Amino acid sequence: MQATRVHTFRVEGMTCDHCIKAVTEAVLARDAAADVRVKLQGGEVTVGSSLPSDQLIIAIAEAGYSAGLA
Repeated sequence: MQATRVHTFRVEGMTCDHCIKAVTEAVLARDAAADVRVKLQGGEVTVGSSLPSDQLIIAIAEAGYSAGLA
């Protein structure tokens, strides 16, 4: 089993509670055990997950948002 790492991303386009829910659900669909924290102000998403950051970026992109490592 891989260790949990904390990943921080800059995510563009998040403006409301729906955005928070969409990003959170997208990440949890890839890793149900992930700890997802979204800050609308500053567009920051912090994820505690054993997945590599590129897989998390793909999950966020599939939810309709542009993401990159912070």
